[in-house]
Amino acid sequence: MKTIGLIGGMSWESTAHYYAILNRETARLRGGLHSAPVIVHSVDFAPIEAMQRAGDWDGAGAQLAQIAASLEAQGCGVIGLATNTMHICAPQIVAALTVPFIHIAAPTADALLADGIGTVGLLGTRFTMEQRFYIDGLEERGLEVLVPDIGITNLNGIIYEELCRGIVREESRRLYVDAIARLAARGAEAVILGCTEIGMLIDDSVSPIPTYDTTELHAKALVAAALD
Repeated sequence: MKTIGLIGGMSWESTAHYYAILNRETARLRGGLHSAPVIVHSVDFAPIEAMQRAGDWDGAGAQLAQIAASLEAQGCGVIGLATNTMHICAPQIVAALTVPFIHIAAPTADALLADGIGTVGLLGTRFTMEQRFYIDGLEERGLEVLVPDIGITNLNGIIYEELCRGIVREESRRLYVDAIARLAARGAEAVILGCTEIGMLIDDSVSPIPTYDTTELHAKALVAAALD
């Protein structure tokens, strides 16, 4: 099994979930006492978040590309970035690597198409919902993507002010469930939890339509790639 290189810390809350899923999935597939060989580079999220607000995606991408290259140099045979939003920098990261980079949107699209989903709602940070870097990749696979038509600022604030800090509030859960219900009313057959923290708040037990958790799907895809 190849060593998995994981760029994390954006936020560390979701990165902790990644680590657990990587090991559970490895144990499930390999049996016994097997766990995943992983090297995690956990960044300080505050400077990254400041670059997001400033729109300095080139600066952020250069930093993440350097980290990815260092993980490859340490012997990692497959690289993952444990955040949806920062996949806006994926081209810079891929250009710095000679080993596979597993894009978070790829296993998500695979799962949706395998289940026969054609129209899907997308929840995430405002960058993920408003910019095209993520939506384009899904639409290129033949999916119709809907984003909330109201409340984006509130949904974004819940991610940064609560979930990234490990805070889970019932009131915020209700806001997300309402956003999902509005997407369903517009034709969404399922919803992508397109921020790696949203799974802390929403799952199929509370959502009016099926959820696709990118953290779970991405981590399992990283294990599959490492075992390939």
